[in-house]
Amino acid sequence: MMALTGSFRGNRQAMKNKHTVIRILLIEDEPDIQSFIHRVLELEGYDVLKTGDGQTGLEMVRKYPVSLVLLDLRVPGLDGWGVLREMKRDAELARIPVVVLTAVAETSQRRRTMSMGAARYLIKPLSANGLSQTIADILNKKGSPIKTAPEKAPPFHEMNVGY
Repeated sequence: MMALTGSFRGNRQAMKNKHTVIRILLIEDEPDIQSFIHRVLELEGYDVLKTGDGQTGLEMVRKYPVSLVLLDLRVPGLDGWGVLREMKRDAELARIPVVVLTAVAETSQRRRTMSMGAARYLIKPLSANGLSQTIADILNKKGSPIKTAPEKAPPFHEMNVGY
């Protein structure tokens, strides 16, 4: 399922600069987790794009300017490993920070993921505070490749695509 949402309220930083918002792509197939993360991000003022499968997520990150990707490793179709690999092979996409979300706490998987270029590795279940802080830390780093969307851009409408 793919859903594009666009409140374009902007995050706290964008509220100061009314010309931009920070957009995050969420690739997560579990509806409850996707809904929780989406709500946390919206409350923080981020514009959120979301999908439940890897291939659609990869297409979305190529099509829409995003500042950060939240990526579950176990999604249908192209899995999270494949999405991460493809993003890091593309010079433009490689600059976008990827935060991996997983229920697996194995050290070897964490090392592999980080060596592939993930910015962070978060273990589910997630806390709202921990998720918000991780995203803020990554996006507030000096020199972070933050892409913004015009605030006056037309809002996205809900779209659902079967997977």
